[in-house]
Amino acid sequence: MACLRPLLLLCVATLLAACSSSPSSTLGELPRTPQASTQQLLKQAEQSDAEQAAQLRLAAADQSIQQGNRAQARSILQQVQLDALKPAQQIFALTLQAEIALADGEPEKAEQALQHPSFERLGELPVSQQIRSQLARAQALEANNKPLAAARERVFTAPLLSGEQAQANHETIWKLLSALPEQQLQGAADTDLAGWQALALSLKRAGTIAQQQRAIDDWIAQNPQHPAAQQLPESLQKLRELADQPLNHVALLLPMEGQLASVARALRDGFLAAHLHAQQAGAELRIELYDSSRMKSIDDFYRQAQAAGVQLVVGPLEKDLVRQLAERDQLPITTLALNYSDAGQRTPPQLFQFGLAAEDEAREVARRAWADGHRRAIALAPRGEWGARILEAFRQSWQEAGGTLVASEPLAEPVQLANQIADLLQLRNSEQRGQRVSSITDASTASQPTRRQDVDFIFLAATPQQAQQVRPTLIFQYAGDLPVYATSHLHAANHDRTQYLDLEGIRFAETPWLLNDQLPLRQEVEQKWPQAGGSLGRLYAMGADAYLLAPRLNQLLALPDTHLDGLSGTLSLNPQQRIERQLPWAQFRDGAVERLDEPQ
Repeated sequence: MACLRPLLLLCVATLLAACSSSPSSTLGELPRTPQASTQQLLKQAEQSDAEQAAQLRLAAADQSIQQGNRAQARSILQQVQLDALKPAQQIFALTLQAEIALADGEPEKAEQALQHPSFERLGELPVSQQIRSQLARAQALEANNKPLAAARERVFTAPLLSGEQAQANHETIWKLLSALPEQQLQGAADTDLAGWQALALSLKRAGTIAQQQRAIDDWIAQNPQHPAAQQLPESLQKLRELADQPLNHVALLLPMEGQLASVARALRDGFLAAHLHAQQAGAELRIELYDSSRMKSIDDFYRQAQAAGVQLVVGPLEKDLVRQLAERDQLPITTLALNYSDAGQRTPPQLFQFGLAAEDEAREVARRAWADGHRRAIALAPRGEWGARILEAFRQSWQEAGGTLVASEPLAEPVQLANQIADLLQLRNSEQRGQRVSSITDASTASQPTRRQDVDFIFLAATPQQAQQVRPTLIFQYAGDLPVYATSHLHAANHDRTQYLDLEGIRFAETPWLLNDQLPLRQEVEQKWPQAGGSLGRLYAMGADAYLLAPRLNQLLALPDTHLDGLSGTLSLNPQQRIERQLPWAQFRDGAVERLDEPQ
């Protein structure tokens, strides 16, 4: 034992030398990579002065993170007094906190940690620490649904990176920016970021694959020194290699008679309006209309379409027909169905599916509510199969994001709604507590009931008539401060100010078509079909988007990260070859619809 003691003292001396700073400055020094175990570091920290102990514990916490032991790292950091540290150590400690929070699925905590005033001096620290802190901030911003800010952070960090890290950052910048809508792809002050935005914008505004390929080449010629020109993102390299197979002949298959005829007409007119609009820009496409309500069988239709030289079928609309197509192993012609088969149903590779799925909006509510900082929800949706689907889509997305669904119930009838909301918000418990206090004190209490405090917002899927009951009921039940996020189904799009006043403050997802009456195509369509400015506008938008999708299906298949700015939402293709929509947001304010910006 005696012979081991000098060796132990030597190790301790080495640790102290490694973790101590040279003559101190106001900045301080970072902990150095230790040549000892976590337990050795912690043991030595107990025997050191405050400054040395902090350095040793920070080194131990870092080591724990590298070893995947977040719980131990969190416990160690709790022993470090942040305010007593110099800026360099504060930055180091807060970066560790952010990394732990990100791994725990708490990006808002990570972003908050990285906003500490000490980060004003990050540029004075070694490049390795700058990279580590800045990438943590970028990851936190992305996880908090702030893609533009995340891209800006990554563009700023890019010159510091090399090798695989630089490549991964490069690809992530493009992934973030290419998914943004057009209005967020302009106005950057930073030259590199502006170049990235211009590239994304040029691709979005190009139509066919050939036009996109030309757009890439033109952008490179204009920006030869830009990092993306020096090395194109992988998806753009693949896009340049895609063979352009011009789409010349499309069959539009819709039921022009029967219950779905009015829906079919709106889809048809939206599709043809988009075609006429594209023709003005020089597009050439033959469109042949087929009436699915008069055809003998789906097989007869395909034989007829093949004989006519049809390259793509848009339709059918009827769910039964889409189910029939989904059951096939192969289809003779690539088909963009305007409805969905049953969830989980295996489909042939030639079948794509597109519709105004309520599930898209439920997922959109989960995304937006999380981005707005909410974490605990109550959900109300109608009884029946439709309500069950939309509720399940919300539940799944919300829980995947990390949110908690505190309670969910089928939406009650108007006469029962007040009691339902009172029960959900546990107002009855509050009233009973007040009554007990009154009986004990033998005095009348003037206190009003209070709602449960473990709920951030309500998710609502409801008709306009149902929704009109919710906000007044919340106010009556002492819960008027509780935010409500809804699907577009509560928006009648009839500009009824009185009706909208009853929806005051409710946030909802909606199609770009109904949130912007200045859209050129919408204005053209409304001149001929005024009803396109109301709720039917969603169907006209879907028809126009079917036209937008038609020549781009191969691109969406080859480049799954592609996002198209449509009139029914931002469109992308999931692995099941279903088109998914991300929608913009609005709220009811003073009897009008007010569009909301995306969190930055």
